[in-house]
Amino acid sequence: MGTVIHDMLEEVGSIIQGGVDTGGVLRILRLLDVPGYTKELMEGLTLYSELLPLAREMPFTSEQRYLHFLWDALDKLPICLNANFSILFRRLIAGRLFKRCGAGFTAEENFRFNFGQNLDVGDFVFFNRGVFIDSKGGISIGNSVGIGEDVRIFTHSHSEASHIIREYKPVIIRDYAKIYTGSMILPGVTIGEQSIVAAHAVVTKDVPANMVVAGTPAQVVRERKTEGKSGDELDHIWLF
Repeated sequence: MGTVIHDMLEEVGSIIQGGVDTGGVLRILRLLDVPGYTKELMEGLTLYSELLPLAREMPFTSEQRYLHFLWDALDKLPICLNANFSILFRRLIAGRLFKRCGAGFTAEENFRFNFGQNLDVGDFVFFNRGVFIDSKGGISIGNSVGIGEDVRIFTHSHSEASHIIREYKPVIIRDYAKIYTGSMILPGVTIGEQSIVAAHAVVTKDVPANMVVAGTPAQVVRERKTEGKSGDELDHIWLF
């Protein structure tokens, strides 16, 4: 990692750890070389998520608003392509914004969520590109979980009789699970420890531990081929 990147991250980390206020978010935007934002613009900021019904019950603090903004803003900038900066930048934000963020957290480009404060994330969790998490109902993710490109996870549903009636149900993903590309997990589902969700599966019910599920709706197709390994022996290492 170059000295310039190191120094930028040190300053960003110092601002975030101190609590991000209007002055802090403007300092970070200047570090990212983002022009045009003023104190008045930031103080008038409204996020899309704040227009959702749950925001009436769970309003964003100004710090949460600014952290969400910085998370999404990064992916609009060329510097997001520098993994030495972007992965650690996201880790700094997650550590302050999420309900919990464990060690070794890694998120690639365009990982989106609407209520980061409802994300409970364990150690060494990896999110690949294009993941979307509807976290309104709460998400709990265990240690060493890998989530592939373009995965969708939902924690709420609508009444067919009235769209404004919503039901929220948390999603739980246990340790050492793998969720492969393009799959979808629906509200209230628990993904068991060391289980695998195959690419493009639609998961509508709980997945037992150590099983592989596939299809629409997803069904158990076999046990995971662990060759007698478990936990860290499964080598859930995403990047070197």
